[in-house]
Amino acid sequence: MAKIAQEFEANSEVKQLRPSKLLQAGYVEVVYDRSIYAGGSTACVAVARDDGVMDVANLGDSGFVHLRLNAVQHHSEPQTHAFNTPYQLSLVPPRQLAQSRAFGGMPLQDLPKDASVTSHKTRNGDVLVFASDGVWDNLSSQDLLRLVSRHMTAADAWTPGEAGITVGKRLGELTEGIDERESDAAGPRNLQSTLASAIAGEAKHASVNAKLDGPFAKEMQRLYPEDNYRGGKADDICVVVAIVVEA
Repeated sequence: MAKIAQEFEANSEVKQLRPSKLLQAGYVEVVYDRSIYAGGSTACVAVARDDGVMDVANLGDSGFVHLRLNAVQHHSEPQTHAFNTPYQLSLVPPRQLAQSRAFGGMPLQDLPKDASVTSHKTRNGDVLVFASDGVWDNLSSQDLLRLVSRHMTAADAWTPGEAGITVGKRLGELTEGIDERESDAAGPRNLQSTLASAIAGEAKHASVNAKLDGPFAKEMQRLYPEDNYRGGKADDICVVVAIVVEA
C-alpha cells in the first residue's frame, strides 16, 4: 500500500486517492504474491485531503481515535464476527480450504469492501491515533485522551487558559523532525513520535499488569463471568500518531 500511495501522484488518471481503493490494491498485491503462502491481518488506512477532510477505511479490531483540545472527537468501533473474532483480510492455503469444505465449514475470509469507511473534518491541533488491538484491548479512548493531553500540554502544543484549551503557537515547530546530523540523542524525533512511543509503552505496561482490568478484561467479565479473567491482555502493539498542523 505504501508503494501504491507513493506512485499515486504520478498517475494522472486517478483523480483522488481513497483509503478503500488503497486497501483493495494492497490486498490484491498480497493475494497474487506467490511468496506469501498464508496469513491474515486487520487494517486501518487513512488518507488526508487538502481541504482538511480525512477519509478512513477500518477493517477489524485495529482502529483510531480523533482527539481535539482535550476531548474525544471520534473513536472507531471494532468489527467482529463474535467476541475476540475480528474481521480480517485473509489468505488461506488451498489445502486448508479443502479440509474446511470437507467438514461442512469455511474459514472466515473478509474483504476490503467489508471495511467501515468514514470521513472526518480535521483542524489545526487535532491529534489522530491509529493503533492495533494490543492498544485497544488495554487502553480506552479516555485513557489515550489523558495520556495525549498530558504530553500536549507539557509541550505547550495545547495551552490551557481562561478561555479553555487552545492550540499552542509552537505546534508547527514541535512536529518538525530533528536533523539526525545535529543530534546524537536516541529516541523520538518530534512530538508525534513522542506520543506514539508513550502510547505504545503505556499499552505494553497495561498488557502485563495482572491487577488492572482493561477494556478486554471488562468485556470478558461481562460475557464470561465464570472465567474470572483479570488484568491486561498481551497482544501485538503498533501505534501511528499524526498531528494536524495548519499550513
